[in-house]
Amino acid sequence: MHVLQLGPYPPPEGGISRNLLAIREELRRAGHKCSIAVIAKSSKIVPEGDVYHPQNALELIQLLLKLDYDILHLHIGGEIPPRILVLLAVCAGLAKGKSILTFHSGGYAFEKVKTAKRVSFAGIVFRMYRRIICVNPLMIEMFEKFGVMKAKLRMIYPFYLQSPDETVEIPKKLLEFAKTHEPFLLTVGLLEDTYDLFLQIEAMEDILAKFPGAGLMIVGSGSLEEDLKNAISSKPYSDKVFLAGDVEHKITLHLINDCDILLRTTKFDGDAISIREALHLKTPVIATDNGMRPEGLNLIPAPATIKALGGKILHVFERKDLEGSAIPATGRENIEAVLDVYDELMQA
Repeated sequence: MHVLQLGPYPPPEGGISRNLLAIREELRRAGHKCSIAVIAKSSKIVPEGDVYHPQNALELIQLLLKLDYDILHLHIGGEIPPRILVLLAVCAGLAKGKSILTFHSGGYAFEKVKTAKRVSFAGIVFRMYRRIICVNPLMIEMFEKFGVMKAKLRMIYPFYLQSPDETVEIPKKLLEFAKTHEPFLLTVGLLEDTYDLFLQIEAMEDILAKFPGAGLMIVGSGSLEEDLKNAISSKPYSDKVFLAGDVEHKITLHLINDCDILLRTTKFDGDAISIREALHLKTPVIATDNGMRPEGLNLIPAPATIKALGGKILHVFERKDLEGSAIPATGRENIEAVLDVYDELMQA
């Protein structure tokens, strides 16, 4: 079996790409072939076998016509403007009935479940897919309102959790920051407005008033990098906030394991792999409540405020109970469930 996955490919790291790579690893372990067509801009392209980086829509279509694959599996997240719906339609059409869509954006479902209609362009496009993998129950309801038959829908969580590799060497600048700040606060995500990072920077003023040795590391890349640099440099505590940029996942796991608290302040969010990884590693998490968070988190109301975030950080750290609730399973069963969907289509 040859599966062609379409989605983002690191760097930068992200929850969708982690899911895509875990599926590829499981396919290869089972003796199958997996190719990847990258449909989101990578910050660095390293030539790799069976990984393609089409530069525009025409190149993507040519690639889909050229490759010989059994199943096309498209991963998307975030908002779905008309141009993305057109992309979904083209991919489903070219897959000739062997198409799967995994929709990773819980935030989109939270909004669209109220307005989704069968008689809509989105409804027509979604119904072109033979299977749709949903990452939370709300998505099932949304796609049914779009007219997708329940038999086509599968609820499969997107995470596959791993423990840090002890042989991995952490870069000196990251290690030094982590070791010399207490509490060591960490946030992992894209440098985009969705992640409310300016709020975290502002909240550090109150944290440092109580804990002068505190430090915040922000891991990720994105369009707000320069604005965030400027915001940090304008603060008298600029040395307490470290914009780390893209960090390999194997190193990020160590940072999540070693930090005192993982922060996930968001304006628009679904499930988050960084939260699942923190729970797996028993690291406390403070997150904006989006109505879909797993158990074991320290939640603040949405929209988040400096007072709420700062107060929650102080509360969690002052308790000195810096061990979060662990997720007992690794989530490998989630990846195996995706391969079961592939088998369904191959036998259809």
